[in-house]
Amino acid sequence: MAETGQWWTAPAQSESDRLIMVTGRKDVDSFRKNPKFNIRVEVTWRYAGDGTGMPDKETSQLMEQVQEALEGAFRKDPVAVLTGIFTGDGERNWVFYTLSTNIFGKKLNDALATFPQLPIEIYCENDPQWSAYDEMAETEINID
Repeated sequence: MAETGQWWTAPAQSESDRLIMVTGRKDVDSFRKNPKFNIRVEVTWRYAGDGTGMPDKETSQLMEQVQEALEGAFRKDPVAVLTGIFTGDGERNWVFYTLSTNIFGKKLNDALATFPQLPIEIYCENDPQWSAYDEMAETEINID
């Protein structure tokens, strides 16, 4: 399944009224049409953050390196697709849709093997209709 890397970013508010930057992927149709990609996986990294709830420079740079490693792992073996990134209010969430939590976990561990132990948590749920993705996509700001 080809990825073209079409992304958008928009501001949103957390439940505590703090800024969250939402980055969503547009080119997910080929994954959505495949009924096997029905598991939503959220990888969460909580951090101390600055006064606005955003990560400091060092943490942000490490998060970008982690993201590049994750994207590279799933580009080589597309058993999951990164569909959204939420940053703010003391946490970053990477949201994937996958066809297998077992394979996803193995690829995640492989991608992160060269990093020090990271403060991440993983949550999975069945979402065959991609409802969470649709909710995230509502935050996109369309300028025509």
